[in-house]
Amino acid sequence: MNFSEILHTHSIFDTIAREADVLGVDAYVIGGFVRDLVLNRPSKDIDVVCIGSGIALANAVGRALTTNVAVFENFGTAMLRAGTWEVEFVGARKESYRSDSRKPIVEDGTREDDQNRRDFTINAMGISLSKKTFGELLDPFDGLKDLKRKIIRTPLGPDITFSDDPLRMMRAIRFASQLNFDIEPDTFDAIVRMNDRIGIVSRERITDELNKIILSPTPSYGFKLLYHAGLLERIFPELVALKGVETIEGKGHKDNFYHTLQVLDNVAHRNQKGELPAEPENYELWLRWSALLHDIAKPATKRFDARVGWTFHGHEDLGARWVPGIFRTQKLPMHENMRFVQKLVRLHLRPIALTKETITDSALRRLLVDAGNDLDGLMALCRADITSKNYEKVQKHLRNFDKVERKLHDLETRDQLRNFQPVITGELIMETFGLPPSKEVGELKTMVREAILDGLVSNTMESAYPFLLEEGHKRGLFVKTMSDER
Repeated sequence: MNFSEILHTHSIFDTIAREADVLGVDAYVIGGFVRDLVLNRPSKDIDVVCIGSGIALANAVGRALTTNVAVFENFGTAMLRAGTWEVEFVGARKESYRSDSRKPIVEDGTREDDQNRRDFTINAMGISLSKKTFGELLDPFDGLKDLKRKIIRTPLGPDITFSDDPLRMMRAIRFASQLNFDIEPDTFDAIVRMNDRIGIVSRERITDELNKIILSPTPSYGFKLLYHAGLLERIFPELVALKGVETIEGKGHKDNFYHTLQVLDNVAHRNQKGELPAEPENYELWLRWSALLHDIAKPATKRFDARVGWTFHGHEDLGARWVPGIFRTQKLPMHENMRFVQKLVRLHLRPIALTKETITDSALRRLLVDAGNDLDGLMALCRADITSKNYEKVQKHLRNFDKVERKLHDLETRDQLRNFQPVITGELIMETFGLPPSKEVGELKTMVREAILDGLVSNTMESAYPFLLEEGHKRGLFVKTMSDER
């Protein structure tokens, strides 16, 4: 691979090289950009290391490109944007760590020092941006060879690397999951030995890596590595509690841990052909979290019935109640994304019941109303939840879901229930009968709502208001007139 030729196709590298030469410093692009360049993966982040002041080089490049430079004096770094690129500049450094902290003691260092402190060999490769050696690959740890072998390996001894920064244990698994690489045996053994060190890492940093594993092409691979490394028990014990099969009187149940990972993969793989429409930013992450949590309360609801075997009655409701606590522990956002996951966990069994031929329009209407704009996500989760090894059984269930979706589409087209709001409000009921806020107002409002969902009346004033008057009359209520106010 001719790195010089490739770099020359992007003017940003020529600019950096020219300004480094003017300043009389050596500069290198090191890390993920080089890795992704070799793998032919898209990349927008460039890390530039120079032997000297990274901030001075950034300012020089910023002036040359007439772009703003963000300087972070405390960290000795600077950042600028150049087109689609986000370029970070730092001076070469070496780091040392205390045993109880991830915050390093930082000193100026050589290019070799800087490469030594990198997490993995595939991230320690550098390309020279200096005038005399422009495009030369600097690969002291055979990262290029590891890329070809698809291996995650630490540049120094793994015990040193992980003790210095325990988050690197999560990053090793994240890269393996994203790239479909193996973790070199000695490196993985070190993770197993040192998994307790993850306890000094902030939950936010752990969850950031966890989200990247969830978004990887086949996320189950990453979760299986987390489990076998002993990390999953430490960072997500509720998920580990799903593992295992219990048998009584010859009756067992599926291993809900592996079932959950299969559902997660099914969601991840559902759009491999690019057939789905574009989705809102971050939608994919939260849909995958709903897959991860959909059966999370099964261990707490597991019961054995001699007649039917194992049951998990109510696990969807209990799981939904657990979602806020799990989000809080994982330092995930406690807003509409959490509510989306909570809704899908609570409703994930409902569409299955609707696959019966005898299902009523009333039940379909209620699902439309309860799911609202999240119906498509719910149906994607339900389809992913079919994990039988029997291919014909899976196809039969999927065909049944096709029928349900057609019925839901027809009902939605006719009744417009996605964002259902009854035309009869509590305020209208109080005004009509001269009632104060009360239980009776709520009961009348519920009766009108149920009548609309049952198809007895339409959600229009012409149809629903006479029904309200009739129900009020049955209760001995009378329409308030102008004379009542005098």
